[in-house]
Amino acid sequence: MSKSKVYFSKVITPERVVDMYKFLGIELVDKVAVKVHSGEEGNQNYLHPEFMKNMVEYVNGTVVECNTAYSGERNSTEKHLHLLNSHEWTKYFNVDLLDAEGPDFEIEIPNGLAIHRNKLGKNIKNYSSLLVLSHFKGHPMGGFGGALKQLSIGCASTAGKSIIHSADVTENQKKVWSKLAEQDTFLMAMADAAGSVVRYFKNNVAFINMVCNLSVDCDCCAVAEDPCMKDIGILSSTDPVALDKACIDLIHNSKDPGREHFLERVSSRHGELILDFADKIGYGRKDYELIDCD
Repeated sequence: MSKSKVYFSKVITPERVVDMYKFLGIELVDKVAVKVHSGEEGNQNYLHPEFMKNMVEYVNGTVVECNTAYSGERNSTEKHLHLLNSHEWTKYFNVDLLDAEGPDFEIEIPNGLAIHRNKLGKNIKNYSSLLVLSHFKGHPMGGFGGALKQLSIGCASTAGKSIIHSADVTENQKKVWSKLAEQDTFLMAMADAAGSVVRYFKNNVAFINMVCNLSVDCDCCAVAEDPCMKDIGILSSTDPVALDKACIDLIHNSKDPGREHFLERVSSRHGELILDFADKIGYGRKDYELIDCD
């Protein structure tokens, strides 16, 4: 079996994002949902809409997001729509808050490792293709956040996020924080949820990771650490597992003095286990070929 192809460039510009998509040799068709992270109010590290503009316009896409399950400025439709406006996503793009109104769209996960269903915002059914634009960085709970995090927690509705975090003990956003799953089970649930989204869109998916602003904290943090490493580049693939694995490997192989701090966050949360679980499920592979595009 051939290795998954992952394309890599050290150049980080809006134009280079489009180039990295073109290297994939695919064309996302019909209505394209472009998953981004809108950035929590107060976060200084998230990638701003101007950076995504060329790519979203190239695929004639609609920017999509979902509400959160934790306190902040994105855990209700009213507040999240206000933030999408204040962060200027609505200035540049058509924006669809997928779970703005219920009922959610439930997907079965028959052979899930930890969960057997996922809940997405019902508006996801309006799209035939998915482009996931991820800011690769650390994460307080998952260790790191890239394509798999965007597919799982990122695409899940508020109830879906609660299902993932609790391994389906609850879908109530107020109760989930007292019913969190054991860490490795949580990572299994993330892998399950990510796979359900990939399978839903079949082959009409593409992934681009921007490995920059490398904080140990996610863009979901209102108070986040400043980046601890220098920017690395942009990577793209049609395989989200290979893509995230390549990003982690570049950090492991970096000589940047901040790498130990970043990797401590990953290892303390057992973060790389999600790659093992996703590989086991079978919608992506850890075995990849890194293709230098510079």
